[in-house]
Amino acid sequence: MRRLAAAAALAVLVAAAACTGGGDPPDTPGRLPDGPDVLRVLAGSEVKDLEPLLKEAAGAVGVKVALTYTGTLDGAEQVASGGADGHYDATWFSSNRYLSLIDGANAKLSTQTKVMVSPVVLGLKKTKAHALGWDTRQVTWADIAAAAKDRKFTFGMTNPASSNSGFSALVGVTAALSNAGEALDKAQIAAATPKLKQFFSAQTLTAGSSGWLADAYAKASSVDGLINYESVLLGLQSRLKEPLTIVYPSDGVVTADYPLTLLASSAKKELYGKLATWLRTPDVQRKIMTTTYRRPIVPEVRPDQRFGTAQLLELPFPNRRSAADELISAYLNQVRRPSRTLFVLDTSGSMRGDRIDSLKQALAALTGADTSVSGQFSRFRNRETVTLLPFNSAPGTPRTFTVPERDATAVLGQIRSYGEALDANGGTAIYDSLRAAYELTARQGNGGDFTSIVLMTDGDNTDGASYDDFASYYATTPRNVRTFVVLFGDSDVAEMKQVAALTGGATFDARSGSLASAFKEIRGYQ
Repeated sequence: MRRLAAAAALAVLVAAAACTGGGDPPDTPGRLPDGPDVLRVLAGSEVKDLEPLLKEAAGAVGVKVALTYTGTLDGAEQVASGGADGHYDATWFSSNRYLSLIDGANAKLSTQTKVMVSPVVLGLKKTKAHALGWDTRQVTWADIAAAAKDRKFTFGMTNPASSNSGFSALVGVTAALSNAGEALDKAQIAAATPKLKQFFSAQTLTAGSSGWLADAYAKASSVDGLINYESVLLGLQSRLKEPLTIVYPSDGVVTADYPLTLLASSAKKELYGKLATWLRTPDVQRKIMTTTYRRPIVPEVRPDQRFGTAQLLELPFPNRRSAADELISAYLNQVRRPSRTLFVLDTSGSMRGDRIDSLKQALAALTGADTSVSGQFSRFRNRETVTLLPFNSAPGTPRTFTVPERDATAVLGQIRSYGEALDANGGTAIYDSLRAAYELTARQGNGGDFTSIVLMTDGDNTDGASYDDFASYYATTPRNVRTFVVLFGDSDVAEMKQVAALTGGATFDARSGSLASAFKEIRGYQ
C-alpha cells in the first residue's frame, strides 16, 4: 500500500493499494487509518482526482477521508464476500452496477449517494473526426463499428475486467450493436460477438485504469482516439498537441454516477451523512465540475458549456451477473486482439525459499488456480502467446506457449508445470535478460497483437550489462513494447522505475504484498 498522510491535522488521509483477490483487504486492518472522525473508503482509482477537494472536508464538516484503491471487480468481490466488513466504512466506485449483480451484495450495502456524472464516450483527434464527418452529424455505435472494421481510425480502451470505463464501454457497444431494447443476455452477447470482433480490431492501446490509459494516449501519437469517461477526455485536452472531438453516440451510452455507499457493517452513518451532504452542496458540485470535468448531479448547478448539448440516452445494462461475466469473458478470449506476453523472471540464488515459492504460486494463479472471478479474468487468455524467460547470471532458455482458442486446459497445465519446476541459483543479470526479451519480441513480431514484457526481480543487477547499457540499446529498438516491472524483495526501486519510465510501462509493488496480486493487476495492462 502506498500511503499519503497529510502533515496538517485536518488534511485527508489517502491510502493506495494494488488489487487483491480472495476477499482480503489490501492491507492489514491494523495499518488502515482509523479514528472517530475518519471515514475509511474502499474506492476505484477513478476518484483519485478528488483527493485535493476531499482535504477540504475535514475543515468544512469534520470528516477525514481515508481512501484505499482497488480494482472494480476485486472491490465488488471483496464487499460481497464480507471481506470489507470492519475494515472499511464505505465504498466509492464509479458505478455499483456490477456489485449489485453479485448474490448477497445488496445486504452488505446501506445508503447510496450519487455524487457526479460522466458518460463513457469516444474522443477522436479533431482532424480524424472531421475526415469521418463526425464533427457535424449524429453518429451511432454502428457507424463507429463500421469505421473501426475498415480501420479508418484506431483507439484505446481500458480492460473491462479491470476498469469500469472499459466495462461500461463494452456494455454500451454490445447493447447498441445487438439492438438490445432491454438487459443483455447470453444469446444477445453471442449474436453480437462477430460485430464486436470487427469493432475491437481497431483497438491498439489497452490499460488497467482510465488515468493510466489517458497518460499513455498523451504519449502515443499513432493512436487516433480513446473510449473513456467524458471527464477524462475533457481533462486531456490541455495536454494534447491535437485536441479531441468528443463523439456522443446518438443511440446511447453507459454513464458513471459515482455513488458514495455506506457499508451496512459500518457504525459511522453520521460521518458518512456529513460527507455525502457536503459533496452535493452547490459550491462543492461546482468545484467538482470545474476541477474534474464531471457533470453535477444536483439541479441547482447548471452544467458547463463544455459538456455540449447532446441528449444522452442510457443503454441497458445486464441484469444478471452471469451475463456480465459472459460478456467480459467473450471480450478477453474471443473479441479483443490476441496478446503476446513475455515474463522475464528472476531465478537467482536470492530467490531461494519463500520467494521462489511465491513466484510459482503467482504463475499458477495465472493458469487458473485463482478461482475468484477476477482471478479467472486475469488468467492467460485464449489465443494469447506466453513466453517465460527465467534468468540468473545470464538469460535462460525461453519457453513459449500459445493458448488455443478453445479448450485451453492442457496448455495452461503445461505453463503451470513449467513454473513449478523453476529453481533458484546464481547471480542476477537483469539487463542482459531484458535485452534478450526485447530481441525475442522483435523476432516473434507483433502480428497486430498487444505485446508487453513483465520483469520480476528481487535484487540488484550483479552480472552483465548495466542500466545505461540497456538504455543505449533500447534507443535503437521500436518503441511499441512496454515493460511492466514488479518490485519484489530487495530490488532497486529507483532503477526499476527508470526501466518502466523508459519503456512506457509501470511499476507494481509486491514488496509488502502478494506477488500473485501484482501479477494479476498487471494483466489489466496486457
